Amino acid sequence: MKCTILFLVLSMVVLMAEPGEGFISHIIGGLFSAGKAIHRLIRRRRRGELQLEQELQQQLEQLEKLQQQEKLNQRFNRDQLKRERVAFN
Repeated sequence: MKCTILFLVLSMVVLMAEPGEGFISHIIGGLFSAGKAIHRLIRRRRRGELQLEQELQQQLEQLEKLQQQEKLNQRFNRDQLKRERVAFN
């Protein structure tokens, strides 16, 4: 019963609105502004994902550089140990 009354009252309000009041233009304008807001949110999210991806790529490159440097350090340590063994013998 409450839903029926609510429907009737709202439909009367919509039907009684005169075209000069611009009621429909407010609805259409609201739809366009909502669409633009959703579009902006999607673009921001994509930009954020791209920035995150770039940061992860940079961290991966830094990790690879550190691993290469660690390998070089291990080689250097091995060579140094071999020299010390030769010198000790």
